[in-house]
Amino acid sequence: MEYQILTSETLQTYIRRIKSLRDLVGNRSFKIREVGDGNLNYVFIVEGEHQGIIVKQSVPFLRCIGESWQLSKDRILFETAALKKFHDLVPSHVPAIYYADQQMCLVAMRYLDDHIILRKGLIASQKYPHFAEHVATFLANTLFKTSSFFLSSKEKSELESQFNTNCDLCKLSEDLVFTFPYMSHDSNHQFPGMEEFAAELRSDADFKRSVLSLKYRFMTQRDALLHGDLHTGSIMVNERDTYIIDPEFAFFGPFGFDIGALIANLLLSYVAHLICDSDKSYSVWLLDTLKEFLAKFQSRFLDLLRSQESNAVLIPGFFSRQDLERYHQEIVLKMVQEGYGFAGCKMARRILGLAGVADIRGIEDRNKRLAAEKMALGIAKDLIKNFEKINSCNDLLSRIPHDR
Repeated sequence: MEYQILTSETLQTYIRRIKSLRDLVGNRSFKIREVGDGNLNYVFIVEGEHQGIIVKQSVPFLRCIGESWQLSKDRILFETAALKKFHDLVPSHVPAIYYADQQMCLVAMRYLDDHIILRKGLIASQKYPHFAEHVATFLANTLFKTSSFFLSSKEKSELESQFNTNCDLCKLSEDLVFTFPYMSHDSNHQFPGMEEFAAELRSDADFKRSVLSLKYRFMTQRDALLHGDLHTGSIMVNERDTYIIDPEFAFFGPFGFDIGALIANLLLSYVAHLICDSDKSYSVWLLDTLKEFLAKFQSRFLDLLRSQESNAVLIPGFFSRQDLERYHQEIVLKMVQEGYGFAGCKMARRILGLAGVADIRGIEDRNKRLAAEKMALGIAKDLIKNFEKINSCNDLLSRIPHDR
């Protein structure tokens, strides 16, 4: 079928033509509604007599801007490939793919009807007791099992070749995460009262050199297959389960990038609650969750490293047991430190650049929102300039403001 942008009405006709989709939702009438609230794609919930499914279609432009910002619609192919790979590695935390159409740039997957987007849950002060453990498990397994610490050089090269042409979305990150927010650019956003604070940051040459060092890592390191945009809007949760969705930015990049994206979004939520809530118990829970995630991720990744007696990097006999353990500890420390730096970039871009987060931009009180933006940007600046000096989660938390 020749590519066309689907609507709720034309998707009805499309589904009736595809037997595997008809078998999933049923042959009788079914309800379709478009629910995409992101920046890029159209997302439809299809509810039929048998079950519901999600149908996602990419369009050849940046949805939040419009057709003036062209973007390859083939990004859905990378998302589909990443979802399939991640599901193979961690099936309990990635929804199953039911159908994919390369020509229509479309994918159909499991409908998580009893889950909520994590960001919405965090804004509503909901607690998810298993989230930290689940996301630590997802990241440890996907990062380790797509890296040279697990795959042979040939296997890694073959896997990497599936994602090395996701250039449009990598360029989008290069621009929107590492470049435009730190200079004068039409895509930037500036809340009234932030002008002087933003200008000071953009004139800080040491800060901008640190940003560029992180950008260079993003552009050149090929450690593992990354989700590429692991914010709290790309995670669905309930009190029992955690599912990772929307890996259309998937590429081979630095270990710390996905880690940093998650840290950044937890800290942005923390700042919003610290500023807005009279009761500080939820902001405390967010920091406890961040601490638990970092501890469990590092523990799981270390266990996976120790489980491989040989890999593409090391062979038995190269190190003594004691030196090997020290090497493993250093690997994990450096990837998490790198994560702190990327977290700073992710936080700063959400304040200064295109596509902020509802946690902060949704604050209705102008004075509280201004306080939240300044606090978040201050944390971001510190992380970007000093990430290599942060040696533990306690070091990180000691740098985070605990009072308004």
